[in-house]
Amino acid sequence: SRVAGGRAGEGTTQGISAALQRLGFRLDRFKTGTPPRLHGKTIDFSRLEEQPGDEQPVPFSFLTERLEGDQLPCWITHTNEAVHELIRANLHRAPMYSGQIESRGPRYCPSIEDKVVRFADKSQHQLFLEPEGRRTFEYYVNGISTSLPRDVQDEMFRLIPGLERAQIMRYGYAVEYDYAPPDQLWPTLETKRIEGLYFAGQLNGTTGYEEAAGQGLWAGANAALKLAGRAPLLLDRDQAYLGVLMDDLVTCGVDEPYRMFTSRAEFRLLLRHDNADRRLTPIAWKVGLVDVERWRRLETKAEQIAEWRRRLESTRVEGRTLAEWLRRTEIEWADLVRMAPDLAEAPPEVAEQVRHDIKYEGYVARQRAEVERQRRLADKTIPPAFDYGGIRQLRFEAREKLERIRPLNLAQAARISGITPADIALLLAHLQAKSPR
Repeated sequence: SRVAGGRAGEGTTQGISAALQRLGFRLDRFKTGTPPRLHGKTIDFSRLEEQPGDEQPVPFSFLTERLEGDQLPCWITHTNEAVHELIRANLHRAPMYSGQIESRGPRYCPSIEDKVVRFADKSQHQLFLEPEGRRTFEYYVNGISTSLPRDVQDEMFRLIPGLERAQIMRYGYAVEYDYAPPDQLWPTLETKRIEGLYFAGQLNGTTGYEEAAGQGLWAGANAALKLAGRAPLLLDRDQAYLGVLMDDLVTCGVDEPYRMFTSRAEFRLLLRHDNADRRLTPIAWKVGLVDVERWRRLETKAEQIAEWRRRLESTRVEGRTLAEWLRRTEIEWADLVRMAPDLAEAPPEVAEQVRHDIKYEGYVARQRAEVERQRRLADKTIPPAFDYGGIRQLRFEAREKLERIRPLNLAQAARISGITPADIALLLAHLQAKSPR
């Protein structure tokens, strides 16, 4: 059946879409699916392949030094030809295939129906069972999102090794939802049409918890800064994955539900998870997003990194500094400790940063040179109300896209899909002609 509603049985936000359209916002539709959840006490784990967690899990927060609790394992099983045949026989009952849902969905996370049809040569597909939490028996079955009816889902699991007696706690379902194409936003996530109104999350055509949380933080910070009369919080593509996410959304728009893959970033060597505090805490401190404790911890860490690097640059072994030894591909920090035992006193997180800074500084320098080249383009700002119609030689397609997206500088303009180097050259010449001598 087809009903109005939100995720996991929640209610629907009735009327919001129509209200946004009345205000002049463009809306479009995306689709997605979710897999069934199984009762852990009805799963035969003896027939599944265990996937233990990391021996030393890395905390999300730099304020958390270590994780002490026992980790819950995940488990792997697979579909088979009998499951695939059952799915093929019931495709006409799946809304994704029956025509009830026709909008676009994520290519990188296909439903089990899509997998069976598009990869017909595969005799099995992997299913990854993830515990939903420590205080529930619910297991999330990654890899089998579906819009098939409940009776088919029941029969499907009876054919999967280890899940023959599994009880479905929540059935899988398909969702079709409205979103507002994000080229209607400024890079702060403030809407171009209504000042003071910010969009964040799935409304902008993204999917995923981290993407939504990042946009909420970004929009909230910028709304607060605007009310305080302060400069907005904007991050470049070489500063943070959030900068990549926001630029992709407002500059390129979306043609499918957007996920923040690391492959979308051209400066990945700079955007490492291990240096996120060094990259972003100073920016967050300036705009009031971190407290004194976090700032002081970073200051202490930075001082320790500088001090231990000085030691490596000044200590010589067999005619070479320890820093020179570390630049060799076969040498690691443990090798340096054998050469200079006092290095064992360096805190692990400090030693890691010193190692990365020295070992990869040549590669990082080359990437920073490319960043500077891009920054020179970004220095050529474009007034928000710039008249693109005044550039008669500009192609119609380029004029239409530039007028819709309203890039803030030449670097952003150059990233718009369909904008050519010739378009940028025309725009630059026009900007230079308009600028005061």
